[in-house]
Amino acid sequence: MTLFVFGLGYAARAVVAAAGGVAIGTTRDGRGGTICYDDAAAVRAGLAASDRVLVSIPPDADGDPVLRDYADLLADKWVGYLSSTGVYGDVGGAWVDESAPADRGRRPRRNAADAAWLARGAHVFRLPGIYGPGRSALERVAAGEAHRTGLVTQVFSRVHVDDIASGVVAAFGAPAGAYNLSDDEPASQDAVVEYAARLLGVAPPPLVSLDQLSPMARGFYAENRRVANGKAKRVLGWRPRFPDYRLGLRAVSAMTSPAPASTPPAAASSDQR
Repeated sequence: MTLFVFGLGYAARAVVAAAGGVAIGTTRDGRGGTICYDDAAAVRAGLAASDRVLVSIPPDADGDPVLRDYADLLADKWVGYLSSTGVYGDVGGAWVDESAPADRGRRPRRNAADAAWLARGAHVFRLPGIYGPGRSALERVAAGEAHRTGLVTQVFSRVHVDDIASGVVAAFGAPAGAYNLSDDEPASQDAVVEYAARLLGVAPPPLVSLDQLSPMARGFYAENRRVANGKAKRVLGWRPRFPDYRLGLRAVSAMTSPAPASTPPAAASSDQR
């Protein structure tokens, strides 16, 4: 079985590894043996040779690019789409599952793409904050880029990149539809940053007010929700290997330690969530 991946980024590469490593993927420029997304002939040939398709490219100003450019080539294939739990918007810290309205997010293009892929019968994986090796609170704390806000009632769900991979693979033989892939313990950003600092043996970063943050960061704190993963557990038989941020960060730390204090943290890979 060959997997074709539109947007071979951080999460998609983990899916490829979990699926057995046989994949054809696109990037914007065709780097590293991938196909350039705009090379229509190569994309068509790759899709013809593939049984399954994973889409991790975000929507652009004109909508979903894959639906716009290659939708006619996806018939009779298993299709997965990496979406975002941001489609649920702010619910004041309440729990949301796949039955909740998915058109309230602050990114209307993502909301529309999520709905469009569902309408086409895709497996839509709604993902919260993604973390893993090279892309976690450990790297941000080590680089002096983490912050705390004191907003302990503002909670978020997260998912380790390996748990995304196992969830997508579990869905290869499952019914189409929306699936939340998230951990079991939503938590405040401060709690995660403080735990990362403890693992590194450093003091936690100081508190900052929201008005000191960038507009993008402030937008992150404009939403407050807990993401339920019960459907993925029931239908896919999936269980997160890292059900909370503590287990996940300890695993990341074990993969990257010991390391000299002067060694810079690994650069985070770009994820097309």
